[in-house]
Amino acid sequence: MRLLFTFTGGSGHFLPAIPIARAAMARGHQVLFSAQERMLSTVEAEGFPAIGSGGHTLTDPSLRAPLLPVDRGHEERVIRDVFAGIMARERAARLLDVCDSWRPDVVIRDEVDFGAAVAAERLGIPHASIVVLAAGGLIRPDLVAKPLDALRVEHALPADPQLEMLHRYLTLVPVPPTYRTPGDPLPATARHIRPAVLDSTPMPAHHDASGTLVLDWLHERSGRPTVYFTLGTVFHQESGDLFSRVVAGLRELDANIIVTVGREIDPAELGDQPANVRVDRFVRQETLLPHCDIVVSHAGSGSVIGALAFGVPLVLLPMGADQPLNADRCKALGVARVLDPITVSSGDVRLAVIDVLRAPSYRDAATRIQHETAELPTSADAATWIEDLSRADPSR
Repeated sequence: MRLLFTFTGGSGHFLPAIPIARAAMARGHQVLFSAQERMLSTVEAEGFPAIGSGGHTLTDPSLRAPLLPVDRGHEERVIRDVFAGIMARERAARLLDVCDSWRPDVVIRDEVDFGAAVAAERLGIPHASIVVLAAGGLIRPDLVAKPLDALRVEHALPADPQLEMLHRYLTLVPVPPTYRTPGDPLPATARHIRPAVLDSTPMPAHHDASGTLVLDWLHERSGRPTVYFTLGTVFHQESGDLFSRVVAGLRELDANIIVTVGREIDPAELGDQPANVRVDRFVRQETLLPHCDIVVSHAGSGSVIGALAFGVPLVLLPMGADQPLNADRCKALGVARVLDPITVSSGDVRLAVIDVLRAPSYRDAATRIQHETAELPTSADAATWIEDLSRADPSR
């Protein structure tokens, strides 16, 4: 089979698809990724062929923007006007060309790649979606049905006020069932799978280098709790002085502090640090999280679900996108403390981390989700379900 994987954004939209694509390749299928041009090198570094399909959601690598207050209304408008509007229109047109030349049997898209769904529907190709907004709450008929229906009209497709297109065939959910916000239930086609961080899949050898150095450093400093601090792969460039404030609080702890600042930021920008602090651009979650006692993060879906997959509790500083929704859910589940990144002081961060480390309820709640996650079907199962989509269509 020929399987076209598509995604709209950055690494957070790409990473959930990696183990599924590798499982499909191991079964002998051809895989092609299609993404915005600035992500092609990242895809190719993971060993996949890739082709550009438009869209511009990533900021210039040199950008350093001030931290802004959370504006949930703004994030909803981004989903409506950018992802379901501008990007969907551009990507639908580009992906029609990709599909015409490569002829996929199935399209597998991240859930906000609406243009891929429209292109697949127009061509009669079965398509699956991969959930990347873990808590849900942002893809609602009242928010995106109108711009998507306008796009469907342009492609001679009938109106779809209930967004049936988005989940017509298969929805892969790399999130434990308990985590989903009860007010936004998943469709009947949803199937939960283990998140990418738990699936052991072959990786290019060069990815092991930074992780090996970090683990060696932790081994030399054994006997102390380990705190991991990250602001993800998008919002780290729009965080103002948040890195400095948080690190200033964490480094006072009798703990090993590992900070990842993203590929666009030089660790030297944080200045000299004491011996208990290590700053890297990037470390793979599956390498680091098994050794962590707590994660301090921006509440991105990948960071949160990765931590919970290993039973690690959190301190969260939500800034935008779906992060406030993830923070709400983590607080409700008792796995995290939530702080305001605008007003939080270094001392606030330090005290919150101490509280989460000392109170067993946070670890116990995270461990319950860890056990639930470990029992989910694997990426190999997802590859089988994708195969079934094409086999069930007698025209293909």
